[in-house]
Amino acid sequence: MDQEKTLESMSREGALELLKQMWAIRFFENQVYDLLGQNKIKGASHLYAGEEAVAVGAMSVLQDHDLITSTHRGHGHCYARGAIAAKTEEELQTHYNKMLAELCGRITGYSAGRGGSMHIADVEKGNLGATGIVGGNIPVATGAALVQKKKKTGGVVLCFFGDGASNTGNFHESLNMAALWDLPVVYIVENNLYGMSVPIEKSAAKLDVADRGCAYGIEHAVVDGMDVLAVREAVAKAVEHARAGKGPYLLEVKTYRWYGHSRSDPRAYRTKEEEAAWKLRDPIPNFAALLISKGMATQAEIDAIEEKAEVAIDEATDFALNSPMPAAEDLMDFVYAPFKWSQADIDREVELRELVRKGGPGTHEIEYRQALQEAMREEMLRDENVFLMGEDIGLYGGAYGATRTLFNEFGGDRVMDTPISEAGIAGVSVGAAMSGMRPMLEIMYVDFTPLAMDQLANQGAKNRFMFGGKTTVPVVVRTEGGAGRSIAAHHSQSLEALWTHFPGIYVVMPSTPYDAKGLLKAAIREDNPVMFIEHKMLYGTKGNVPDEDYIIPFGVADVKRVGTDVTIITYSRMVLRALEAAEKLAEEGVSVEVIDLRTLKPLDMATIAESVKKTGRVIGLTESYPTNSFISEVAARIYEELFDWLDAPVARLSAADVPVPMSETLEDADIPNVGRIVDAVRNIL
Repeated sequence: MDQEKTLESMSREGALELLKQMWAIRFFENQVYDLLGQNKIKGASHLYAGEEAVAVGAMSVLQDHDLITSTHRGHGHCYARGAIAAKTEEELQTHYNKMLAELCGRITGYSAGRGGSMHIADVEKGNLGATGIVGGNIPVATGAALVQKKKKTGGVVLCFFGDGASNTGNFHESLNMAALWDLPVVYIVENNLYGMSVPIEKSAAKLDVADRGCAYGIEHAVVDGMDVLAVREAVAKAVEHARAGKGPYLLEVKTYRWYGHSRSDPRAYRTKEEEAAWKLRDPIPNFAALLISKGMATQAEIDAIEEKAEVAIDEATDFALNSPMPAAEDLMDFVYAPFKWSQADIDREVELRELVRKGGPGTHEIEYRQALQEAMREEMLRDENVFLMGEDIGLYGGAYGATRTLFNEFGGDRVMDTPISEAGIAGVSVGAAMSGMRPMLEIMYVDFTPLAMDQLANQGAKNRFMFGGKTTVPVVVRTEGGAGRSIAAHHSQSLEALWTHFPGIYVVMPSTPYDAKGLLKAAIREDNPVMFIEHKMLYGTKGNVPDEDYIIPFGVADVKRVGTDVTIITYSRMVLRALEAAEKLAEEGVSVEVIDLRTLKPLDMATIAESVKKTGRVIGLTESYPTNSFISEVAARIYEELFDWLDAPVARLSAADVPVPMSETLEDADIPNVGRIVDAVRNIL
């Protein structure tokens, strides 16, 4: 790299700005180190000191509409992205203030104290946030880049991550998809030689990380990360490549962190000689000396820049420490985006519910899978930001035919076949959702959703909260669960309880075509992540749906059958079996009320309470494993809130505590059937 030529291409003011930003990051990090030692900043902070040239050099070539994603060592990225967006010194000082306040857990921080150091974000200025999960934001950046391509914004996404993240599945899955779709994303590996304490030569193949780009046909390069001009030049080339529609770029920047992994790290794995050798390459004084030698600045000007940066960080420290903590009563703020529906929507849905039970004018009969197709088609026609992603959902039409015909109607740009890559698909969807679109991904079986759990539960479900409510993540995950086809334990589970556990994500399990269509349309319009679980044995069932456009608001259960003696609370396929059992019991003079929860989260406790107060006896029915099933949660809520109304203990009826077997006789024995439901009702009377 020809430093003189690069400097010649810059204005004197531009060069001094690079120095100013690097000094600001250095003082910021040193201050954070001291505040951690004084216990004024709590928790973990991973300091960026020593690596300033990477963030500053990279960010200096971005345009206002470009985006970044960051890492747990993300202060430098956040600072540099906000600094180039600041138009005045006052805005820049506000940026310092909000960053340091966030690290101190104050209400004035960028995320109102919800995210802290490892999750710092400045969404309004194109920083989609840092993550405490190594490699967690690589798919998110890929999804954000997908949106730039789809919307033809001309924007580019810079994705920062450490050398350790290059060994994760997220890295490989994301690079594969970015290369496959020619996405405008620049992956920047900040190789500071150590993951946490293990040196890279003991954790990675004997190649430069950048060489892995060869496997995916991605342009790549290795850069001196201690030279701000080298970084600037390399990132400019990569950004130009991506912006021109030539696909992703992989840059490896060789750099070094002054501090340990965190403040408590004694750095025993590094020698003092190694540290001293790297500090001779300190990017800040070396760049300052270069500017002086080239006549672009005097020593007095350099000293003034340094002093001004230090004063600004001191002012930010005073602001942060004098800012209030968030109020305890505001704990639940920002977990979910607000509901969009009104009481009028709920009242109308009650009317439609009765209409489809009667059938006739104003309704038409379709299969469950057709109801899903109608919902997706109508919402894709209504909103151009809705698109589908998943394995074999295009021409093949999905494993159970739920997307059949949509590919022919909307084409491959909106019905996107993906690689077999659950984590990658999920993360791309999160990034796309945070960047202004409404992705719906299909994960073929609920058994495979744990492969996507990090992206959905740690990124998608938490980002709104961690970023102080400044983003929404409108992602719908369509998947299917349950037994009935003799396909054994990896394709037959009911794992809804896993997903109800995470704050920030809703869980929907429809039992009829009417519910499937109305709930899916509501899910697509929802501004929160939704796990939408269908049952493989319901796709061919038939039922009436309204002719008119409709949604079913979340958190509203349906009393599928009114009764007075016993309440059965259930969802999905077990609703149909509960109704069959109720018919048989009616012949014995037993009146059973069947509640279909429809949405497990949010849960309609009001409808449950009304029924329990009437019958006094409750059976929770589920197809899932008994231990920690969602029905156990419902039972606990009933005991806590309705104990005085019970005439008998809540009974739970579930599958056996065994992996779902393949053999038909064993599978039938595993899952609750009508006979077992009838016996359970008799036993509770």
